[in-house]
Amino acid sequence: MINTNYKFGEVHRLADQIEAGSDHVNFQNIINTANGGVALIAFKAGQKLDQHVAPAELMVTVIEGEIEFKINDTPHTLHAGEFILVGEGVPHSVNANTNSKVVLTKMKA
Repeated sequence: MINTNYKFGEVHRLADQIEAGSDHVNFQNIINTANGGVALIAFKAGQKLDQHVAPAELMVTVIEGEIEFKINDTPHTLHAGEFILVGEGVPHSVNANTNSKVVLTKMKA
């Protein structure tokens, strides 16, 4: 089953679908299935997601701003237009260096 609030065939500007929350990281699901999904995450500068484990294979794509993405405590600075892949079960964390928007693509094998 596919879960989405969007209609197939409609065009949307990705960055306009989400805004950062003033006191928390904001999440917006685009589409979800039993095998994965796509979500948007918006951060204000300084907001972070503490270390957690990837629930699936991930592709993290920055569409605005700059984040520090740590995988197994190794930091990677990602800018708009860049992405990183993360394996299922791998510990990672995120810190927004600037106001940032990220596309999170999850895929289960």
